[in-house]
Amino acid sequence: MSFDIPEDRRYQESHEWAAETDGVVRVGISDFAQDELGDVVFVELPDEGDDVTQDEEFGVIESIKAVSDLYAPVSGEVVSINEDLFDAPELVNEEPFGDGWMLEIEADDTDELENLLSADEYEDQIA
Repeated sequence: MSFDIPEDRRYQESHEWAAETDGVVRVGISDFAQDELGDVVFVELPDEGDDVTQDEEFGVIESIKAVSDLYAPVSGEVVSINEDLFDAPELVNEEPFGDGWMLEIEADDTDELENLLSADEYEDQIA
């Protein structure tokens, strides 16, 4: 099976993606992860203003198959959350790289993104 893996993002081994624009990092889960989870029924996210730390849990995603922790790809302050997911968690399945994004973090240090996998490295991991 082939999964969408946009080249303009970095990936965690735990399947979160990160896309940085002007120091703000948008975060979601990969196409592979949403497929493995099955139908997403609930997403728990931090509040705006909360601090998150790279590789530490920031939330929970629940599907019909499993409950999984979500891990921050960078450290910083949560500046936005996708409130649409509270009423429509299925957006994670439908558009994991679009409307299914989860939160935006004002990164303390965008160099942390270098610790993440490139699209090619992530593709090798899930192959």
